[in-house]
Formats: sequence, C-alpha cells, structure tokens
Amino acid sequence: MKKIISWFREKFRIPTFFADIQLRIIALTVVGIAILASAVALIIMPIFGIIFLVAMILLVGVIFYGFEVIFKNTNKYVSDLSYRIKQGEQSALIQMPIGIMLFDQESEIQWVNPTFQDYLGDQQVLGKKIRDIDDNLAKMIDQHKDDEKTQVIDWNGRKFEITVQEKVGALYLLDVTRSANIEQRFNDQQIVIGQIFIDNYDEITQTMDDQGVSNLSNYLTNRLSDWASDYQMFLKRVDEDHFFVLAYAKALAKAEANKFQILDKIREDTSVQNFPVTLSVGFAYGSDDLAELAITSQSNLDLALGRGGDQVVVRAKGQQAHFYGGKTNPMEKRTRVRARMISQALQGLFASANDIFVMGHNHPDMDAVGASLGIRRIAQMNGIKCHIVLDQNSIHTDVQRLVDDIKDYPEIYQSVVTPEQALEMASSDSMLIMVDHSKPSISISSSLYDKLKQRVVIIDHHRRGEEFPENPMLTYIEPYASSTCELIAEIFEYQPTDVEPLNKIEATAMLAGISVDTQSFSQRTGTRTFDAASYLRSVGANNGMVQQLLKENADEFIQRNHLIDNLEMVTSNVAIALGEEKQKYDPVIAAQAADTMLKLSGIDASFVISRRSDDIIGISARSLGKINVQVVMEKMGGGGHLSNAATQLKDTTIAKAKQQLVSILDEIQDDQ
Repeated sequence: MKKIISWFREKFRIPTFFADIQLRIIALTVVGIAILASAVALIIMPIFGIIFLVAMILLVGVIFYGFEVIFKNTNKYVSDLSYRIKQGEQSALIQMPIGIMLFDQESEIQWVNPTFQDYLGDQQVLGKKIRDIDDNLAKMIDQHKDDEKTQVIDWNGRKFEITVQEKVGALYLLDVTRSANIEQRFNDQQIVIGQIFIDNYDEITQTMDDQGVSNLSNYLTNRLSDWASDYQMFLKRVDEDHFFVLAYAKALAKAEANKFQILDKIREDTSVQNFPVTLSVGFAYGSDDLAELAITSQSNLDLALGRGGDQVVVRAKGQQAHFYGGKTNPMEKRTRVRARMISQALQGLFASANDIFVMGHNHPDMDAVGASLGIRRIAQMNGIKCHIVLDQNSIHTDVQRLVDDIKDYPEIYQSVVTPEQALEMASSDSMLIMVDHSKPSISISSSLYDKLKQRVVIIDHHRRGEEFPENPMLTYIEPYASSTCELIAEIFEYQPTDVEPLNKIEATAMLAGISVDTQSFSQRTGTRTFDAASYLRSVGANNGMVQQLLKENADEFIQRNHLIDNLEMVTSNVAIALGEEKQKYDPVIAAQAADTMLKLSGIDASFVISRRSDDIIGISARSLGKINVQVVMEKMGGGGHLSNAATQLKDTTIAKAKQQLVSILDEIQDDQ
C-alpha cells in the first residue's frame, strides 16, 4: 500500500501550496464551486454547460498556477531573507563594538570576536582557560555570573558593562569608559556646602586677655585656611566661631578618606596651651538646590552639636549620615542662662496646651521615670495636668519598687496611665514630652508619638542620633549632662515659688535616676551633677530610700554573675560576655554586668550580648573613654554616649551578633 501511495505521489505531484491549509481550503472551495456550476449548466443547457465547463477548467488551472507561483516566490523571499539575517548576525558578531567570548563548562575559551581579541592583545586564547589568560577576568566572571542586571567593572584600566550568561557559556563586555568618566566627573563636581562651628570658643576666650584671643583666632583661621587650601575648598569666616565652606564633592571625598584629621590636629595643638578647642562640622551635598544644601548643612551641624560636638556629620540628600570624630567626652558648656531659657520656654508651651503626656523609652530605667515625675511636678506648678505614660508590664524591679511606693501618693499614682489609655485621652491640644531619649522608635508608645508628633518637646542627655522628630517644639539635649534628671532638677530653680515644690518621693526618684546613670557618682559627673544632687537632697531626697530602690534581688545577682562568668577578652583591653542562646536576660542586668566588667583591671571597654526576647538580641556597651562605644553601637543600629551605649538586633543569634561586633571593633582599630 505504501508503495502504491509513493508511486501515486511521484506520478501525480500535489501542488506545493497545498501544504498550507488555508490555501488548500481556498483551492478546494473554488474547484467545488466550478464543479457544481458546471453540473447545473449541463442540466439546463448542455452546449452552454460544455462551454462553461471548459472555461471553469481553464480558470481553475490559472488559479492553481498562480497559487504555485506565489508560493514559490514567497519561499524564495523568505529563504533570501534568512540568509541575509544569518549573514548580518555573523557580520555583527565580528564587527560590533561589544566584546564577545564563548567558553565551555571547563572555562576554556572556544571563540572570541575581534573586539574582545583587542582587549586581550596579541596573545593566542582559543583552547586556553580564562584564568590562564587573565586571572582578574576569571574572578570577575565568577563574581558576576549570577547577576540579573548589567554591572560596571574596572578591567585593564578601563570600565566595562559586563554580562555573563553561564548557561550558554557567553561573556559580553561593553566599553563604557567615556560615559563612566563623564559620570564620575559630574559626581566629582557636585557642589558641597559646609559649616564649621567652634564648640567652646566663648567659654575659652572669656578668660583670656586680648592678645590671647587674637592669637587663638589667628591660629584657628590659619589652620583651617591651610586645611581648606590642601583640599581645594573655599573657606570664609562669617563670625568669631563660625566658618562657611564651599567645595566640590571630590574634595569632600578626599577629606573623608583622611577621616577629617583636622579635628584631632586642632584639639591636640590647643590642648598643649591648656585651652583645648573642638570643632563641630556639617557637610551637605547631593542636590542642585543651593538653598536646600544650606539648610541640610545647618541640620547636619545641629546634629553634630546635639551629639556633643568634636565631630563631623556628612550627609547627602536621601542618604544616611556619616559620622567622623567624636572621640572625646563632650565638654561642659551648659550655662545657667540656658537652663533659665528652657524653663521659660516650657512655661510658654504649657500655657498653650490643655494637658501634657510625658514618657520615657521602652523598658524605662530610673532616670526616665524620675525625669517623668519631675516633669509632672513642673507641669503642676504651672497649673497644667500631666499624665505619665508607663507600661507596668515591662519595667525592671527597681522601677517596680518605685511604682509601689508611689501608690502611697494617690495624686501622683492617678496620673500614671498605660500607653493605651494615653492614646485614647490625647487630643489635638495635648503636648508630648519625650524624656531620656530622642528616637521615636524606642518610645514607650510610638502610636502616641505619631498622634502628637506636631507637638513634641525633647529633654535628653544622650547624643542625638540620625533618627529624630522632624519638627519638635522645643529641644533640650545636653550630652555632657550626667542624666536627664540632672537637667530637669536645674529647671526647678526657675519655677514659681508660691506653689508646692518637689515632694520626698519625686526628689528621691530623681536622685536615684542620677545615681543609676553615674554609677553612684563615679562616672560622667561634673560640678552641675553635684549641684543638682544637692538641690534634690534639700527638698527631701532620701539616700537610704535610693539604696532601697536600687537593690537587686538574688536571682538578678546570680544572672549578672553568670554573664560575667562567660567573659572573654577579644583584644588586650576589650571584653565580651555572652548570654546563653535560649536564656532571656533583663536589659538592666546586662547593663549592670557590663558596668561590673569595666571595673576589672586591664579592661577599657566591655560588651554584654544577651537575648532580650524571642527575636531580639541586645548589646550593652561600656567604656572608660579610650574606646568610643557610641560609634561601635551606631554601626550596629544603636547609639548612646562615648562611654555608655547599647543596641538591639532583630532576627539574629548571639554568635552572629558577636561576630558582627568583633568585625566592627577590628575595623575601628584599623582606622585608628
């Protein structure tokens, strides 16, 4: 049967266009109509039918012939077009300005186009391994083989866009050196605006004679002018303690690479003369709007000052700030005048509020609660109702003892509200005072902050971080103060005298807050600290009650010692203690362990890493001042003081947190 079909196909060849089903249907339809019409014509009029049949046969033949010619011409056109496309592809592969290399699974080079050969020089490459030809190229292929997008690389002194198709064994390199250089030049020539402020110029010069002031002024101007000249910056002195800087981004990058050594140089030179001068600097770039740059540079300068001075803050538009310096303890520049001004400003703000809410940070310590009690009393002295926001389910034992004692003072205890109650009670005319912190994310109630963020006052003694309320009504941040309770104690001096002052429990709580943050007046204390403590004692603060509040129970003592038992020295003067992975530790216990470790001989900085909750690892950091633990904790998302800082890490383990901490310590040590 197959032989018969084959013979039939050879003798009676089916037209080529019949391979197309659409043409086949058209042809068969025409034939069918012709046959039907001829049959009808033969029946009606045989002669006419015969003529019509002959005509139909001729017409069908012409149509079939036309279809066949069209089909053959179409095939010829497609065949010619395919040939031209293939020829064009081959020509493009050879002549296009993109380097192409094909390689096999063993990384042996199978083919390169002339453009890629130009990149490699005259060396023979076919059949050789990529690593033998160029080791750097082989490393870049391994590095970018999983990239979904094109990346720019540096190779042989030029810049290329690299695309690696590992599955097909193809590498594409496009030379973008010219466009990359244009982009780099554009970035290098972005305008930078900076402001330099002499932190303690007024305090130093007020004890100098005219010649000494002139010599200091000339030294600072000359030193800063030389520094600006070295980096091709424009420097203009606009006030006795204020300089304006205009530069290109390229110059700023060089200064950043040098870690702004000018700060250390000026501080060291002036310290020899017994009048150490420190600088605060703010730089801004990344915008075409000069007015916006000026505002951002001022904001960065304010941030540097809020962090205690003696440091540089560099921030581009829409990016995180970079901090340099901040290696020294902030010098005390607070004056009675500033405390009086803050007191008067608070009284004015109180007059515009229906009620006040005051809250500290999550898991508040004695300083946060004592400061809250102090603010409540100041509000009462000004005739304004104040609510203390406190979550009693997340407080330490010392704060719990204080809360239990406050129950004997119904007027005070009734002002303590939960975060949920505060959120319900707050209105558009309420005011929020954040004490002992300035980061909304760590407030007792972030929801309450969101509701009252347009009417916020901040009173804090920690260095200001990058996260900060956008438009606070009043900011009183003094990083050189021992505690927030110290700052608030000074405000009482300027309050109305015809009303009831602090009572015993409030004064005791504030004294306990100072005692906790100063390690019983052994760290971060100044003359103003003892003045504040003296005032609190004069209005009824009880040292015995302070000791009673701050007592730790046996379980806490055992946990703290257990942490210290796990102490290990990661460098000659840095100690780290690790909690157990599944054991949760109170943050206060971890902080106490870090404080205790710091008292051991040979330890300049201590870190305690422990689990706070199922998904949070906490790190408490302490230092004697040689190592800036604030910088370390900021690199891990936290903050604090040069000698007292902390952070919290989510979704990690204690081992990973330790590894990250050690890496940062090594990095900082290398920079020094």
